[in-house]
Amino acid sequence: MRVPQFGRSLRSTLRVAAAGALLAGAVSVAAPSIAVAAPTCPGAGQAPVRVGSIPGAALEGATVDDAGRLYTTDLVSGRVFRLDAPGAAAVPVATVPSGGAGALAWATDGSLLVGYGADARVLLGDFLRPGAIAKLNTATNVLTPFASGLSAANGLDVAADGIAYATNDFGTQIGRVFPDGRVEPNWATLPSANGAVLGADDRYLYVSRTFVNPGVSRIPLANPGAPESILDLSGGDVLAAPDGLTLDSKGRPVVPANARGEIWRIDAPGRYCVLGSGLPTSSVVTYGKGATGFSAGRLYRVGFDGAIYEIPGGFDA
Repeated sequence: MRVPQFGRSLRSTLRVAAAGALLAGAVSVAAPSIAVAAPTCPGAGQAPVRVGSIPGAALEGATVDDAGRLYTTDLVSGRVFRLDAPGAAAVPVATVPSGGAGALAWATDGSLLVGYGADARVLLGDFLRPGAIAKLNTATNVLTPFASGLSAANGLDVAADGIAYATNDFGTQIGRVFPDGRVEPNWATLPSANGAVLGADDRYLYVSRTFVNPGVSRIPLANPGAPESILDLSGGDVLAAPDGLTLDSKGRPVVPANARGEIWRIDAPGRYCVLGSGLPTSSVVTYGKGATGFSAGRLYRVGFDGAIYEIPGGFDA
């Protein structure tokens, strides 16, 4: 039986509700503390610029193609949208088979991988394994089922060998999907892993930790049982809810703090700064590509508020 989808704030509502219980069981906080604001990154501090909007949508995934077109997914309707340039209208190009459209990533064959099953079922994702991936031909807008049996696909990225990695921030299992569609649902185990981005050399998979021991980790592909933490949040920031991250050209993680309303860059293990602020319910950040449209070097944020912003302070030269 299909589980009914929630409203437009599905994942942000679940995160607020689940954070207390998960943190109580997984994070030891000796006493309440006042959050110390992270410093503004050098050259940052400008106001975010709104470049798109999809009213009524709760946007979860985002990526940009080589022509500078931005693709994003809606958790509520299960639709995939394309925006051809900042300020352009969002065009629905596909709808996932069973609700809860999630992360996006480019396959080595040029197709766009679309995660789905990211609705209320993710709460039991490790047991039900409702997560699935479809392939979108962006020339024809034909969506074809590709793989299933994952805990979720809230984060998704693809290595040079064609193997995809998928996460669930409400579970513990990180799945691996081979180019022929075979699924290894528990390739790695990391509680509340969210977002997924591979380093340039495919040595590490970077993930946010949203609820349990909040922060950011990197997982060696050659040794997935030995994740390395590069950011552990404490004090008031334990409820910041790090979400879908990316890497800049220097390999530095850039991550939205969903509940904090900020976009952070991790400059060194344990040290981060603010690229942008005033953006609560941010779900994922991504860099542009190409010379036009959502162009290379520019940092974009999408969120559960249905809005898309450029973060000027995140420009990557």
